[in-house]
Amino acid sequence: MTLNTIMRGSLLSLSLTLVYSFAFSQTQSDGRQTNTIQTAAPFLLIAPDARSGAMGDVGVAISADANAMHWNPAKLAFMENSTGFSVSYTPWLRNLVPDIDLGYLSVYHRLDDRNTIGGSLRYFSYGPIQLTDNNQNDIGIYSPNEFAIDGTFARQFGENFSLGTAIRYIRSSLSNGQFNGQEIRPASALAADVSAYYKKPGTLLGKDAEIALGLNISNIGTKVNYSDAAEKSFLPTNMKLGGATTLNIDDLNQFTVALDFNKLLVPTSPIRDEDGNIISGKDPDRSVPSGIFGSFSDAPGGFSEELREISYSIGTEYWYNKQFAVRAGYFYENPSKGDRQYATLGAGLRYNVFDLDIAYLLANQQKSPLAQTLRFSLMFNFVKK
Repeated sequence: MTLNTIMRGSLLSLSLTLVYSFAFSQTQSDGRQTNTIQTAAPFLLIAPDARSGAMGDVGVAISADANAMHWNPAKLAFMENSTGFSVSYTPWLRNLVPDIDLGYLSVYHRLDDRNTIGGSLRYFSYGPIQLTDNNQNDIGIYSPNEFAIDGTFARQFGENFSLGTAIRYIRSSLSNGQFNGQEIRPASALAADVSAYYKKPGTLLGKDAEIALGLNISNIGTKVNYSDAAEKSFLPTNMKLGGATTLNIDDLNQFTVALDFNKLLVPTSPIRDEDGNIISGKDPDRSVPSGIFGSFSDAPGGFSEELREISYSIGTEYWYNKQFAVRAGYFYENPSKGDRQYATLGAGLRYNVFDLDIAYLLANQQKSPLAQTLRFSLMFNFVKK
């Protein structure tokens, strides 16, 4: 068995363990308590496109493009072109294994001046894994994968405001056999997004500017499980709230700065004693609506822990002559809630109906498996509205 197969199998086992096990507080080597929020299908939250990926994973309020369905479906109502699509590719966790990949395809079409429809396909592959039985006999090769198919509708109200929604089918196939003595089967779920977007032209520093605000609550959906013996797990319902300001310096130069706040709207794992009894926090076994509304007050560490569950993204984008872009950003997650902290860089090139974007993630290679992650996106926009 190769090292790559072992690493990939370990990642898959971790994914299954997060689904089946109760959460519990752990202590890091520096004494800090960790209590990460665990969900099924976390691939739904991975930034799929290179533009936002280069801006620290901001996206809920920046200008609309073909990838808006992931960040804020309501933005589609403000697309400048009538039809377009985007293809994105991300080699994932390449510091660990060579063939875990995320692919993303999105398409949109304006029905009229106010209504826009769209669709997307997200596919996450763990690569082939050599399967063995308890006696280490070869029983074949399996390729775990997860995917989501979206349908989106957005409508503009007035000149500055829009609402949008997305309906999503999710399928997660992590094993075709047994895990910890349990028979594992593919899991599927239905989910929805609700979103809003507001933008208004103005002036800033004596220059023409545009201020935008966005809100997207994504992955509101059914619980999933991979086995009859396992408890059902929440999807990664997430609230993203943010703003962006674009300054038109002159006819050739444009600059944008954006800030996003993210919070998972699922129960926080309680702290349990050795017998499994809850000693701090609340029971996570509840309905989806209860999990969403209770996610603001169920952390065992109280309000201070609730604040630690908010992650932050800040990004900048500079366009020259609307043809060449450079981007940078930073993403921060509290060490007790996952400790993802990284900077991002990227560039974009626009020619005629084509946009080509690339992003690069900067992180400590010893601490972060995300270090040196690359993203690539190619967009096509046709026919001005």
